[in-house]
Amino acid sequence: INLTDNNFEDLIPVAVRQLKKSQKYDELKSIFQVSSNGISTNRDEWVYDFDLSNLAAKAKFFIEEYNSEVNRWIEYKELNSYKDIRKESNPVVDKFLEEINLIKWSKMIKRDKLRKEKLGEFKSSKIIQASYRPYSLQYLYLDYIPIDLPGQQLNFFPDESLENHTDYKNTNIVISFSGLSFSKPFQTLATNYVSSLDFLEKTVCVSLYYYDENGNRNENITDWSLQKFQTHYNNKKIKKLDIFHYTYAVLHNPTYRQKYEQNLKREFPRLPFYENFQQWVKWGKKLIDLHINYETIKPYPLTRIDLPSTDNQPTPKPKLKADKTKDKILIDTFTTLEKIPKIAWEYRLGNRSALEWVLDQYKEKKPRDKTIAEKFNTYSFADYKETVIDLLQKVCAVSVETMKIIQKMETIENHK
Repeated sequence: INLTDNNFEDLIPVAVRQLKKSQKYDELKSIFQVSSNGISTNRDEWVYDFDLSNLAAKAKFFIEEYNSEVNRWIEYKELNSYKDIRKESNPVVDKFLEEINLIKWSKMIKRDKLRKEKLGEFKSSKIIQASYRPYSLQYLYLDYIPIDLPGQQLNFFPDESLENHTDYKNTNIVISFSGLSFSKPFQTLATNYVSSLDFLEKTVCVSLYYYDENGNRNENITDWSLQKFQTHYNNKKIKKLDIFHYTYAVLHNPTYRQKYEQNLKREFPRLPFYENFQQWVKWGKKLIDLHINYETIKPYPLTRIDLPSTDNQPTPKPKLKADKTKDKILIDTFTTLEKIPKIAWEYRLGNRSALEWVLDQYKEKKPRDKTIAEKFNTYSFADYKETVIDLLQKVCAVSVETMKIIQKMETIENHK
């Protein structure tokens, strides 16, 4: 039985799912004003890639093909005397698209873009880096035509910062967490990149700041919540950044996740006021620093074993398998990483450890989309082998340090 007989309703809401019509952001009784789903593209294979030039080629092809279909659609309508196609008459469009179908269509691109005869234009400035899966960045072509639902991600990272790549990472910090009705264990991860819907599971994001249509930066943490925290802890020195760090720490607390497991599947998180506020703030700050700076952390010194090379040896076959019982990772038929600390496997996001997420993302997989399989299937693990070995050592370091903090949380919780 999914019992939720606890004090969840008395806690402070992290965010509100939807504004009521009469509500304004600054009237919200929650910690964050703006929240957003991760970006839902409905065509990830077309708009994400590890390789910048391959993504550019895919995006160009997609937009050219889409534009030619829009022009063909205009002629098709005239030929068939479709004067007024009703809002939801997708069957007509579906029949039309049966003739030529080289790109991935969806209800949204048919209804909102093709039928309204909107044309696209490829711009290389629309290629950015994005958090695709935990500890796995990919290039993303973030533009109106091929993206179905960007959510509020562009309110977190305004266009100017995205197009000027050097500033992009420093524009904002986002806390992502599992969305409603998640089936894997609850997870949370901070990032300073735009996030995909499947970055975690049904990803929802809250940010430190949000940007209005003029690019002005606003605090995303409400004055209401600042007052609540200052009053509860009787401390006027508490800042909004402290609340941001506190939020991240609490969402990592195993006791919190266990106690409110069923509530978290039904509504956005709510936070209790824990004793020793500053301790939780410190933990949250340390976790955020670890998780957003994983690319620059000092790598964990894993032992690398390479088979001796010979003159006529075959190309190594990728393995990318974790052997947890022997604390090693098989990279390919020639290379193994050994002496992985057992605690590193314990840092999990959903059903996988952080290390296993990296392995999963870099495996060679046959694209499902026929056009991509035929024209754009350029990925070869061998090109990324050294990058992945370096990344695994960094994620191992992050995992060990994260688990040390989580274990401290469990100690303090068990002594309450």
